[in-house]
Amino acid sequence: MSSKSSADPRARATWRWGGAIAFLLVAQSLVLAGLFWLLASGAHRRESERSFQQDCSAFAHLAGTLRRSELREALTRDIHRNRFLALFARDGSLIAGNVAALPAATVVGAASFVAAVRPTELPGKDSDVARIAVCAMPDGARLLTGVDLDDSQEALRVIEQSLVFGLLPGVLLAIGIGLFAGRRAAQQVDAVRALTERIVAGDLERRLPVGENPDSFGLLCAHINTMLDRIEALVVEMRGVGDDIAHQLRTPLTRLRARIERGLRDLGNPSSKATADASLAEIDQLLGIVAALLRIRELGDHARRSRFAAVDLGRLAQDACDLHLPTAEDRGMTLTCVVESNGVVEGDASLLMEALSNLIDNAMKFGPPGGRVTVTVRKDRGSIVIAVADEGDGVPVGERALVTQRFYRGRHDCEGAGLGLSLVKAIAELHGFTLRFADTGSTASLVGPAPAV
Repeated sequence: MSSKSSADPRARATWRWGGAIAFLLVAQSLVLAGLFWLLASGAHRRESERSFQQDCSAFAHLAGTLRRSELREALTRDIHRNRFLALFARDGSLIAGNVAALPAATVVGAASFVAAVRPTELPGKDSDVARIAVCAMPDGARLLTGVDLDDSQEALRVIEQSLVFGLLPGVLLAIGIGLFAGRRAAQQVDAVRALTERIVAGDLERRLPVGENPDSFGLLCAHINTMLDRIEALVVEMRGVGDDIAHQLRTPLTRLRARIERGLRDLGNPSSKATADASLAEIDQLLGIVAALLRIRELGDHARRSRFAAVDLGRLAQDACDLHLPTAEDRGMTLTCVVESNGVVEGDASLLMEALSNLIDNAMKFGPPGGRVTVTVRKDRGSIVIAVADEGDGVPVGERALVTQRFYRGRHDCEGAGLGLSLVKAIAELHGFTLRFADTGSTASLVGPAPAV
């Protein structure tokens, strides 16, 4: 179930990256094709309009009698019969040319336009579509000059077909390249994401692969690996310092305790014996602090994952309540265990028992005298929850981020070194649980993913 949920985001990321790149490539191809088509169609129009301007200028400088002969000679030179030339009088009657009449709604002197004309010298054809322009002559006559659009439209159709046939493989290639590039980019990003997840989980030995001839991403991976090497060295150095301090403290304290025990057997003075007993109790407390520090460091190293096995949380909670029931009775408190839902998780039973015991011990220590402590195991919206509640005020909101720090003690009138909740938090994180405090009341909970049924 978890592999499927982790695969879906990677698949979606691949489609997002690939779709974005493919969209950009397809859009680029379409824009280039559109620009080419516009340039091709515009080039024919511009060429036609230059020809119209030349005709209007040339015929305007000719006398009226010469215009007819020049017009006839121009039509004679048009062996392909794709030109239209005609002179019209003021009243619109035809003077000379190969167009029977002016098209409707003709504007003299305006830009060229496309209209239907009636040719007079094309056998079997009484209508044609042409791009024409109409200009005024000095004597009031009007000159119609135009060009047949059959050839240009055929050329544009060929261009359109070429673009369509060229775009199809281009679009397919763009989609293929986009998906390939998107998949590669998603894999690279996913490799970094997986590495960061492993580092957050405590595995500082993982590194990103770097090829022999790295690209920009490969160089970035190399820099990340160098950074991780430095971080790992610093973490190892800090752990070494902490271990050295703990071991250096434990050895002389153990020797001191043994020396006091030997001397205690030879003492007959009751006051000396009381002083020695107090010294032993203080040393035991210091040794407990050292042991707790070493235990938290071991949990932060995630060294105990290899010993994980199936743990029944319901049975674990019941055993913890049975273990603390005599202490609760001695303090005049009521300890109740409510198992609403069993759940089997992978973990270390002794560590989970230690975390739960710390929470129960805190509840009995900080709860009101003669009060009730309730341990509950239940499922809540896809999570398994182990909750420990007492009848006290709970941890103040401003101290909830501090109580899980080492050596922090919210109340100095109670015994302890301030390491209990730090140990609970370390055990919870090792098992993928979260230590949470209720918004109101004094409930502390270990919340983790519900086990699969």
